[in-house]
Amino acid sequence: MRIGELAELVGVSTRTVRHYHRQGLLPEPERLANGYREYRMRDAVLLARVRRLVELGMSLDEVRDVLADDRGRDLREVLRELDDDLARQEAAIRARRARLALLLEDGEPNLDSAVSPEMADVLRGITGGGSKFAELDRGMLALADTAAGPEGREWMLGVLRPLAEPEMVARVRDLYVRLDELADADVDDPRIAGVAADLVAFLPAEMLRAFAEQEDAGPWRDGMTPAQVEVFRRVRGC
Repeated sequence: MRIGELAELVGVSTRTVRHYHRQGLLPEPERLANGYREYRMRDAVLLARVRRLVELGMSLDEVRDVLADDRGRDLREVLRELDDDLARQEAAIRARRARLALLLEDGEPNLDSAVSPEMADVLRGITGGGSKFAELDRGMLALADTAAGPEGREWMLGVLRPLAEPEMVARVRDLYVRLDELADADVDDPRIAGVAADLVAFLPAEMLRAFAEQEDAGPWRDGMTPAQVEVFRRVRGC
């Protein structure tokens, strides 16, 4: 097949194919007597593999390392792996479309319809009580749940579900109240250290690790006051 046919088959542009040639990710095929490149099915499989790895967020250098490990593997094995990747992608897309369909059915979309029933129950348990900070937290957790893939949503449920247990809810809501009280505080308010320390002692280790991996307070920061941002800066630093 010619370069245009290859590009159309895999879903990229001919410019992208040439770029991958220059980067050494896609070997140059043999040329026919008329000077045209002649691509074969293995070239298409390799190009699809490169495209998939790039879509997953890998740099071209990282893709090159993965492809080096692929050398010598049976073509059927690589095809199976590609098929598994596509199946996971299709499942994630179907799940997100199902969530979108629920939102579109509502005349007035709400947070509960944006998430799974299990997550909606957990969020109601944790963020009830009328706290302004809890309302902010609930919205951002719902957004994170909606944007996550199946594994990410399961992880979130596993981390948050224990916090919705009756014996934990009172502690959660007390922390929300204390965060509300910092809404108009200065960043050197002495209460900040105590709230941060209590959050570190209370939050699950998995959540603390997720905070530590963020460069700032993430999307939550836009709705926080400076003193509240300082609380979570200290949480991430613990």
